[in-house]
Amino acid sequence: MISDEILKHSKHIHFIGIGGSGMFPLVQILHSQGFFITGSDNNETETLEAVRRMGITVFMGQRAENIRGADLIVYTAAIMEDNPELVAAKSSGAVCAERAEMLGLLTGRYDNAVCVCGTHGKTTATSMITQIMLESGADISCFIGGKLPLIGGSGRSGSSETLVCEACEFKDHFLLLHPDVAVILNVDADHLDYFGTLENVIKSFRAFAEKTTRLLIVNGDDANTMKAIEGLDKPVTTFGFGRGNDYSAVITARKGLRTDFELFVRGESKGTLTINVPGDHNVLNALAAIAAAEYSGAGFEGIKKGLFDFAGALRRFQKIDEVAGVTIVDDYAHHPAELAATLTAAKGLGFSKVWAVFQPFTYTRTSLLLDDFVKALSIADIAVITDIMGGREKNDLGIYSEDLASKIKGAVWFETDHALADRQTAEQKEYNFGQCVDYIAEHCGEGDLVITLGCGDAYKAAKMLAAKLRNR
Repeated sequence: MISDEILKHSKHIHFIGIGGSGMFPLVQILHSQGFFITGSDNNETETLEAVRRMGITVFMGQRAENIRGADLIVYTAAIMEDNPELVAAKSSGAVCAERAEMLGLLTGRYDNAVCVCGTHGKTTATSMITQIMLESGADISCFIGGKLPLIGGSGRSGSSETLVCEACEFKDHFLLLHPDVAVILNVDADHLDYFGTLENVIKSFRAFAEKTTRLLIVNGDDANTMKAIEGLDKPVTTFGFGRGNDYSAVITARKGLRTDFELFVRGESKGTLTINVPGDHNVLNALAAIAAAEYSGAGFEGIKKGLFDFAGALRRFQKIDEVAGVTIVDDYAHHPAELAATLTAAKGLGFSKVWAVFQPFTYTRTSLLLDDFVKALSIADIAVITDIMGGREKNDLGIYSEDLASKIKGAVWFETDHALADRQTAEQKEYNFGQCVDYIAEHCGEGDLVITLGCGDAYKAAKMLAAKLRNR
């Protein structure tokens, strides 16, 4: 563990994997606080473009010389132990910190750290709270796992003592944080390559709740969440559709992406609010955000306006384009429960057909939750499955996209040489995306919705499809 004093003695901070979604908000906050930042990455992304626009030097490729001059080096869990830059960092004498350690250090510097956790919905709920607080006039800091258009990124440094922070359970990273307020959206079986069982997931969420110093805001409708906090001697505020919750909602209207609901606080109606992101799951996210924002000082009018203005974080049911009557949307959903919620919401929007273009992420998750993925993706009218993105893993399980697609009625996939798929090269990925896009462009029609899904780079297929349809 790194010392709380380390930032006082650091001037040059270097990020290995600076383009990662969990690194960028740290970069934004620390850059705004006056630290000299450099970084490296292996793949060009829109995030790297944003980093460079901040005047930060980015090295492409990871080499020992990149760390020169740095007195604090931050790396991600996705970096392999034999990465030459990480090896050089650990032998350089500079302080090295994993990304989650650095975030934990930052949360301890704020008097009101609102940390949002849950297997699903973290980015959306964190973004909703941030939007509400900023539109209410509070100069907060934030750390979000996705980009919020209002702030032009995924992090900001404010002058107040409030930090709104997304807290991820992956490898127990959220146990490094220092939450004053903990929001628990839901607890589900995920990251089983690390946790092993759902019971272990619940135990970790309980450990996170135990670290909370002031208030737990939890999903009272979710049995696993309530099990995680059972018996804790902490103040608790509940939210959910059940009228016994402190914050509850009754949906009154739906139209397109818009949902209206009547808000009840401890049984008393507070009026009708509107969110412009679809699905019942987003009403639950809104209830969690309302409770957290109200506790942090936001008034009802600020809450109402912030939620109405919130149009989603990037890659959360984000509309990419509409070409030739085909609507193209991208979403970060990558767990079966997230896919089911997103596709159920999509099916209720009145499109002729819903195409789900899914990029599975990690071999372990794909294998362990294969039947759940089949059930979720079967909600779509047509599922198109790309090659699996291995991410931090090697394919020791010998699982491929056809193992998933062959179980889904009417699914589309393209046979790939397994050795090529396992190498995960940019060229192979672009070729596979191109195969999928060519098929969709030929067979989709006016009034269809095509939604790319996954936490990797499935959004590139959405943009490729928009360009293909426009050129056609």
